[in-house]
Amino acid sequence: MASASRGQWSGKLGFIMAASGSAIGLGNIWRFPYTAGENGGGAFVLLYLIFVALIGIPLVLAELSVGRETELNPAGAFEKLSPGSKWPWLGRLGVLTGFAILAFYAVIAGWTLWYLWEALTGAFSGEITPEVSAQMFTDMTSNPLLAIAFTAAFILLTIVIVQRGISAGIERTTKILMPLLLVILVVLAVRSVTLPGGMDGVKYLFTPDFSKIDFPVVMSAIGQALFSLSLGMGAMITYGSYFPKNENLPQSGIIVAFFDTAIAVLAGLIIFPALFSVGIAPDGGPGLVFIVLPTIFNSLPAGGLFAVAFYALLAIAALTSTISLLEVVVTYFIDEKQWPRKKASWVLGGLCFVVAIPSALAAGGSQFFTNFLGFGIDFLSLQNIFWGNYSLSIGAILLAVFVGWSWGAPKAIESLESSGIKFQGSGLWTVLIRYVCPVAIGIVLIYIIVTGQYF
Repeated sequence: MASASRGQWSGKLGFIMAASGSAIGLGNIWRFPYTAGENGGGAFVLLYLIFVALIGIPLVLAELSVGRETELNPAGAFEKLSPGSKWPWLGRLGVLTGFAILAFYAVIAGWTLWYLWEALTGAFSGEITPEVSAQMFTDMTSNPLLAIAFTAAFILLTIVIVQRGISAGIERTTKILMPLLLVILVVLAVRSVTLPGGMDGVKYLFTPDFSKIDFPVVMSAIGQALFSLSLGMGAMITYGSYFPKNENLPQSGIIVAFFDTAIAVLAGLIIFPALFSVGIAPDGGPGLVFIVLPTIFNSLPAGGLFAVAFYALLAIAALTSTISLLEVVVTYFIDEKQWPRKKASWVLGGLCFVVAIPSALAAGGSQFFTNFLGFGIDFLSLQNIFWGNYSLSIGAILLAVFVGWSWGAPKAIESLESSGIKFQGSGLWTVLIRYVCPVAIGIVLIYIIVTGQYF
């Protein structure tokens, strides 16, 4: 049963800002550039754009249709649409996945706050060698108090926003943060592409070398398209449940996917021209943002300001995502347990912080969690594998099967058209959600199981 604590978006703009904020996160600005760098640049980007269109957008619309039809959290939504079946367990899995991802995502988000502080205090104003940069990162992550404190700060910030509600908290905040994020992105991208040699980075990003395309590159592109849009855990079901009935939902969903993709490409336009300008290879891996970039700020004109703006950008992107992750869980307790929003936000946010501590200690703060159970893998990475790879993939496959077959594509289309505006392309969407999405994501899931190549 829905509660008065739920609220509603004030209109299409509020939804677009909030849902784009949910989708836009570290996956766009941290993960996309290094994944593109590892997979050959332009060829990967082309595949990524194709899979956003064929898989990402159909799944976004599928989740939104479920949310708007039921006006409930993921578990309540599946119970309403398929009462007495096992489908509500898919919704519960989504809620649990959102909670678990927040518990390790907040740790990486905390790193962005630390780097922002370092940038503000001038730590990147002098020459920094790769060895010194790597040591800075290690010193931060291996300091247990520091790692836990920045994780706590990020979760606290998230709680304060979510507990204020939909219009006064999430919508008002994202209406400020999203335009700010976009302005910073555009300014940094313009500055980066105009650096000496910067256009070489642009060519690398947009010139496909089809010889680089192999099966692992295809799998990485599908994975990036799927995971960057916050799909498979019910975030879009939750946000769709607040969407006014009189607004054009398909149009809004496509705009959200477009924004998400554009932000990722803009992040590439910041990072690759800067790297090429100072002669550094673009395949720096996960350490690209936290270890490689600090070595080049001093070489850039106004590099100190560049550093401050970039890590502010990262922190904002991370915050708009943590807000949606906590909101998925909070909405479940509002709808199903009739908890007041403030109680749900503080209790669940506090519990999430406790669960996040092992991940905060997993990058050197504790040997036990850094080499978890002696398996040679840290606890944070293990959480990402289990929740960020397996659980999201399973959730996305089952969502496509539910919307395409169990509930049925015709009913989903009715929900998408409930504003009275016809959903153009509904026939193509039906084919994609029924066949292309589950098969493609199924192949990705089999690939990560067989190869151990995680995203």
